Amino acid sequence: MINIEPIKAFNDNYIWLLTTNEGSIVIDPGEATKTIKYLKENSLNLEGILITHHHFDHTGGIEDMLKFKSVDVYGPVNNISRINKQLKDGDLFSLIGIDFKIIEIPGHTLDHIAFFSNNNGKPILFCGDTIFSSGCGRVFEGTFEQMHESVLKLKSLPVNTKIYAGHEYTQSNLQFAMEVEPLNQKLISRYNDVQNLLNKGIPTLPTTLELELEVNPFLRCQTSEVQKSVVKKFNTSNHEDEIFKALRQWKDNY
Repeated sequence: MINIEPIKAFNDNYIWLLTTNEGSIVIDPGEATKTIKYLKENSLNLEGILITHHHFDHTGGIEDMLKFKSVDVYGPVNNISRINKQLKDGDLFSLIGIDFKIIEIPGHTLDHIAFFSNNNGKPILFCGDTIFSSGCGRVFEGTFEQMHESVLKLKSLPVNTKIYAGHEYTQSNLQFAMEVEPLNQKLISRYNDVQNLLNKGIPTLPTTLELELEVNPFLRCQTSEVQKSVVKKFNTSNHEDEIFKALRQWKDNY
């Protein structure tokens, strides 16, 4: 049995805490205080830390977490010395009884990876800042082509995959998505559901790949609705790479 809890950090970050009867894993601890407090209050045994990319709001709590308990830190190949288990595309490892596979997804950063587990037919994905609910991350270090390729990798996972992203951006992402696809009824329904969740103080994550295929414009660059909207606004070609690039630039300035 797996339990996954969000721990809020900063303005809109989520630190994910994954627990089985073999212990707990913390994913992307941007800060440590709330996480350590939660572990203590619930008598949980920390067994590892997973890092998706080097940005400080995902790594800033590593040192204090390791002072709390010395554990292995799994993450991408980069200059963070505390990552003692460096991972690359296709690598496999097991922790607290869960088998993980690494997917390299550069674009937001060049070192970005995702942690995927099939989890006995109930797949889960920790994707940091690459895919959000109804959105995707900004392109800071990579190219738009790299980011699109990374999104397509994640798009090819099983449709019942639960997606645990790094930020609570759903409401603003949906507002943009409805600008792109104003006639998409799934978007309007999702927006209303999200409003209800946020009004009750409930996270809008995890999402599912099945839902994102219907409401996330960055996963819908092949659809005529998204292509028509982007071509009309930017007079670009309808090649999927060009649609994705224009869409991301549109969102950057939205």
